[in-house]
Amino acid sequence: MLFSPACSFVLLFLLNIVDSGRILSKINQRFRDLQAQRHKEFFLTLLASKSKPLQHVKEGWIHQPLDHFNRQNVKTFTQRFFVNEAYWQRPNGPVFLFIGGEGPIYNFDVLAGHHVDMAKEHRALLLSVEHRFYGDSINPDGLKTENLADLSSQQALADLAAFHQYISQSFNLSSRNTWISFGGSYSGSLSAWFRGKFPNLVYGAVASSAPVKAKLDFAEYSNVVGLGLMNEAVGGSEKCLAKVREAFVLVEAMLLDGNFTKVAGDFGCCQTPKSPDDQMELMQNLADIIMGSVQYNEEGVLMSIKELCGVMTKTSHNATQEAEMEAYNRLVKLSQMYHSNSDESCLDISHEKTVKELKDVSHKNRRRAERQWTYQTCTEFGFYQTCEDTTCPFSGMVTLQAQTKICSKVFGISQHSLPSRIAFTNSYYGGDNPNTYRVLYVNGGVDPWKELSVVQASSEGSQTVFIKDTAHCADMSKERLTDRHSLREARQEIENHVASWLRTDALEKMTKSGA
Repeated sequence: MLFSPACSFVLLFLLNIVDSGRILSKINQRFRDLQAQRHKEFFLTLLASKSKPLQHVKEGWIHQPLDHFNRQNVKTFTQRFFVNEAYWQRPNGPVFLFIGGEGPIYNFDVLAGHHVDMAKEHRALLLSVEHRFYGDSINPDGLKTENLADLSSQQALADLAAFHQYISQSFNLSSRNTWISFGGSYSGSLSAWFRGKFPNLVYGAVASSAPVKAKLDFAEYSNVVGLGLMNEAVGGSEKCLAKVREAFVLVEAMLLDGNFTKVAGDFGCCQTPKSPDDQMELMQNLADIIMGSVQYNEEGVLMSIKELCGVMTKTSHNATQEAEMEAYNRLVKLSQMYHSNSDESCLDISHEKTVKELKDVSHKNRRRAERQWTYQTCTEFGFYQTCEDTTCPFSGMVTLQAQTKICSKVFGISQHSLPSRIAFTNSYYGGDNPNTYRVLYVNGGVDPWKELSVVQASSEGSQTVFIKDTAHCADMSKERLTDRHSLREARQEIENHVASWLRTDALEKMTKSGA
C-alpha cells in the first residue's frame, strides 16, 4: 500500500447520483460543481483561521484483485483512497468510511460534509475509497466490454472488505476501533450492503437517498416528480403540473405534424429531430430539465420547484392563437434558462452520437462515468426512468424498449436478460426489505429515489430518517443558513443515531472485557 500527501487543492466534492438522460447527467455535474464552490469557500475560511486542512490528508493506493471470486485470476488494479488523521484519537478512536460511487473521489470527501462534522465530534479516523472502474481506480484497458465483466457492486463490496483489512494493518487497528460507513445515492446503497454482507467489519451504516431496490422500469421516478410539481409546501401547484403536461402534449403534436424545423429552432437543437430515436432524445432531455429541478430543488443547481412553476404558470396577454401555445412557449423558456447557464451552444439530441460516446472505450477523462454506469444499469440495477404510465407528466416516447436497447447496442447484452439480472440483485441484497440491522436510511420527501429506498423502520432493525420537504442527498452537506428546519432536525437525528451506535459498541466491549 502506498501513501502520498494530498498536496493539490481539488475543488470537486463528490456526491454520487444515479441518473438517466444526458441533460440530467449535466445537471448532476452542476450540483457537484456548486458543492465544490461551497467547499472552496469553507476551505478559504479554514485558511483564514490559520488552519492547515490538508496537512493531515494523505492519498493512498492499494492493489486489489480484479476478480475476488476467482482465485486463479491473478490480475489486479490499483484503488485510490484518502485518509484524514486530523481528528483521530489514537489508538482506539472510531473509523468513519465514506464510500465512493459512480465517479471519482477527491480529498474533500475527508475534509467537508456532515460525516466530517461528526468525525470531529467523535475523534474519528476519516477514510474515503474510490469505486473500482471509476476515477483513477481503473486499468488503462478497463473500459473494454470484455473487461467490464469485473465491474459490479459485489466486487466493490469485496474491495471494501480487503480495504478494511489493509487499513487495519496499516494503522494497527483492532476490535476496539468502531467502523461506521457513509454514502449517498448508489454509494448509500453500498454503505447499507457493506453492513449487510460484512456485519463483522462495520458496526453501523448511514445510507442517504439509497436506491437499494433494483427496478427495471422505474416509472415511479416521473410520478414523484409530478407530485413534487403539485406540492404547495415547496412552491408547486396543480396548475403547474397541468401546464407541464400540456407543454409536452404540444411538443409531441408539433412533431407528429412534421414541424421538425420549428421545434429544433425553438429548443435550440443541434440536430433536426426527424427520426424517432432523436425525438425520444429530445423529449428525455426536456424532461431532464424538470426532473433535475425537482430532484435537487433548493440546492441552487438550476432552479427550485417554486421558480420552475413560476415560469410555467405565468400568464401572458397574447392573442388567442398564441395563448393556445402558451404552455409550449413556457417550456421553451425553461429550456432557454437552462442553456443560458450552460457552456453548450445547442441542445444535442443525436441518439447516434449518444451510442457512439457510450461505445468509446478510451479513458481520457478521470471524471468519465457514463459508460461504466450504463453497464451497471444493464447488468444489475435497471433504474430506467420511463414515461409509459398515464400518470407521467412528460412524453410517452420515453419507453422501456427505447431505453434498454442501449444495452444490446453498446454492450451486446440482450434486453430479454435484463429482468433476471434485476431479480438476482434484489435476491442478493433483499431489495427494499433488506434484513439489515443498525443501518440508517435517510430520504428526502421530494426526492424521486426514495421510491427505491427504505422509508419505514423495520422490526429487523433497519432505522429511518424521513425529511419531508428536502431533496436528494441534502443531509450529506454541511449546514447552511438557508437550510429548512426539517433538514436541520434530520441532521441532528442522524448524529444521535451515530452517537448511540458508538456508545452501545463501547458498552458491549466493556461488558465483554469485564466478563
